[in-house]
Amino acid sequence: MNQLRTHLNEQDYIELVQDAMKNDRYRMFALITDGKLAAVTGFKPMTTLYYGKFVWVCDLVTDEYLRSKGAGEKLLTFVHGWAKEHGYASVALSSGLQRTEAHRFYEEKMGYEKVSFVFKKDLN
Repeated sequence: MNQLRTHLNEQDYIELVQDAMKNDRYRMFALITDGKLAAVTGFKPMTTLYYGKFVWVCDLVTDEYLRSKGAGEKLLTFVHGWAKEHGYASVALSSGLQRTEAHRFYEEKMGYEKVSFVFKKDLN
């Protein structure tokens, strides 16, 4: 996860994950390949007026040395199955503007479509 969330130190990461699991139904799963941690995802089930019942993928990362070998596809396919099994109609995620390879993966490999922009305002 540190390869994706480089801004977090270990203590902050643990506190955020624990808070999200306790208060926001956040779940984490990993894919182990040949005894190595290949990919990790964190997601949460949500309901909004825009999407209805859906699963929001907060985090998805494949180890940089194992990319393009199917781990991300397997883990995201697992999320799709989990969502269907639990009665959710869709899966959504956001991806940083600079992550063009990830965008290609989501659109071309996994069948996602761009439906919106995500905007953020820091309140500090």
